[in-house]
Amino acid sequence: MKWFFTLILLVVTVDQLTKKIAINVLRDAAQSITIIPDLLSLTYTENKGVAFGMEFASPLVLLLLTGLITVVVLLYVILSKNRTTLFLLPFALIVGGGAGNMIDRVMIGRVVDFIYFNLYHGNVFGTYLSLWPIFNVADSAITIGACMLILFHNKIFPDGTPTEKNNVR
Repeated sequence: MKWFFTLILLVVTVDQLTKKIAINVLRDAAQSITIIPDLLSLTYTENKGVAFGMEFASPLVLLLLTGLITVVVLLYVILSKNRTTLFLLPFALIVGGGAGNMIDRVMIGRVVDFIYFNLYHGNVFGTYLSLWPIFNVADSAITIGACMLILFHNKIFPDGTPTEKNNVR
């Protein structure tokens, strides 16, 4: 469990450090910083909503919801008897990412985003479409943790029952 909490702190620290750099370097810049032309750039924005900028509730409700989810996940992990790396790693990433974004919501009322993958943007059937949102380290940690839970679900949460063959005729 020690490394579980260490990873949470590492995610929060890297997230907050990169956001401070983004604020100091990118916020007042007139343009993005290109890392890989036509693919990856650093572009400052602030997001009051959740994933993909969706605003379905007030900032206070989002803060309370983020806090509740973080506490529930922490309690679930602490009360669980599973201490395998494959179980703890995705939850540490999710809690660390949630805490990183929650700090932004408490401190400035919105989340700082700055990583932009330009996978596609343009018109589709006459409607402008930007395929990928601007995001941050916390968002990446949450996404990686959630993907791990999906991809390794059967190994993380074994059901304990023997596999039966389907005798479909």
